[in-house]
Amino acid sequence: MIYPLPAVMVSCGDSPENYNILTVAWTGTICSDPPMCYISVRKERHSHAIISRTKEFVINITTTDLAKATDWCGVKSGRDMNKFREMHLTPETAQIVKAPLVAESPLNIECQVVDIRELGSHDMFIANVVAVDAEEKLIDKSTGAFQLNHASPLAFSHGKYYGLGERIGSFGFSVKKKR
Repeated sequence: MIYPLPAVMVSCGDSPENYNILTVAWTGTICSDPPMCYISVRKERHSHAIISRTKEFVINITTTDLAKATDWCGVKSGRDMNKFREMHLTPETAQIVKAPLVAESPLNIECQVVDIRELGSHDMFIANVVAVDAEEKLIDKSTGAFQLNHASPLAFSHGKYYGLGERIGSFGFSVKKKR
């Protein structure tokens, strides 16, 4: 198993009556140009049918403050209740997709499905990233970069949730010349 993984809340649905949230750890970037990502979802999950029908979803990055809601949305079914209401989360209109953003998330990645791969226990939804919504306070004013480390991101490893620790280095630090 490759760990740790991001623990994200995936929102889906095309109207308030069918909005849902699914917790996913099988997710990631698969291409940078064009920007693409994936989520893998079990067929029996309520959200699988919604995403298969609408071909859209939003990856909502989670934080340590959202840990309880993240876990709860992963163990409860949207067939039985409205997860937004139950967890006091706010569905927010996305820029492009009909699926809602989770307003409490510091970073929302709007996705449109381009392929669904049946893999066994899970189906992989391969998607184009069509918009990214980020909290302004987490954008570095000088570089324009999103500062994920300031958001207290949540990670998942072997059935447990963790906050991420301190930065060790930046890409290329091992070969950078000393001044």
